[in-house]
Amino acid sequence: MGNIGHILIADILPIFVIMILGYLGGKLHKFDHDQMQGLNKVVLDIALPAALFVSITGATREMLFSDLNLTIVSLVVVIGMFMVSFFLCWKVFKHNIQEAGVCALIAGSPTIGFLGYAVLDPVFGTGTQTGLVVAIVAIIVNAITIPIGFYLVNKGLNESAAGNQGKTKLAATGATAAVKGAAPAPAPATGKQAKKSNLDAVISSLKQPVVWVPLLAVAIVLVGIKFPPELYPCFDLIAKANSGLAVFAAGIALSTVKFSIGKEIVWNTIYRNLLTPAVGLALGLVAGLHGEVLSMFVLAVALPPAFSGIIISSRYGIYVRDGASTVAVSTLAFAATMPFWIVVTPMIEHLLGV
Repeated sequence: MGNIGHILIADILPIFVIMILGYLGGKLHKFDHDQMQGLNKVVLDIALPAALFVSITGATREMLFSDLNLTIVSLVVVIGMFMVSFFLCWKVFKHNIQEAGVCALIAGSPTIGFLGYAVLDPVFGTGTQTGLVVAIVAIIVNAITIPIGFYLVNKGLNESAAGNQGKTKLAATGATAAVKGAAPAPAPATGKQAKKSNLDAVISSLKQPVVWVPLLAVAIVLVGIKFPPELYPCFDLIAKANSGLAVFAAGIALSTVKFSIGKEIVWNTIYRNLLTPAVGLALGLVAGLHGEVLSMFVLAVALPPAFSGIIISSRYGIYVRDGASTVAVSTLAFAATMPFWIVVTPMIEHLLGV
């Protein structure tokens, strides 16, 4: 348990300290809206893409195919829980598409890039298995769920813009029709318009560095090109600023809204800290994962929410209150759920005799 205490003090506590500093900076009006947006742009367009590139290209093609069971289970769990989070937020909590997309980036994605090695290394030791688990989960989170989330945000924004234009046109048509004594009839969206909306969302997403950089990095890994390690320092300096700036910006974002712990925040926390790793444990056992690899994988998908989600939230002003509150509560809850999964995972494996 000494390692757990070290993780809480060395890795979890700094998150809250930096978030509180950002919160105080916002409350004391040290940062205006333009400055906050500038900070978010630095993270989203420069620091985060650099961090994703370094994280992904640190893996190799052999890593991805050395344990196909782990890779397949990671794909199913990470992408599946991301999409379930999106649909629940959209259909059950009645958010629009862009808000549900940001919710999935937060509640449905672990902050593997920032806390992966920081949490797994002290518990399981530094080794190839730890690097394998972190690399595979990081590639899936960074190169698949972030682009999907950004696509959903752009799709929702495009549909909202189209809807507003439609209302304006409908109001103008209604005024004309009122003069002529006829009732206006709204024109339903056509399949062609829906396809155009999807295409526009894809194009808008692919223009963002946070989307195309990890895709490029995955292509480099899959082709088998080894990125020269001598060049990593060119990216490391700004990449290392990513997590601190992201948490600081989350604190500023939290200062602009009323912090609350409602039923949705509680659900997001349970979903991130308990339900997702439980699904990961069940599917991992079915797929034949065992021992430390299984424990590492469960702990990896049990990590607090991905900071990329809160940066996108704050950058576009979407799901800010619930997103920032979820990050704060889930990170605090991780202090309890981390030792729980460390103890329970091998215990369940032993009880089932697998």
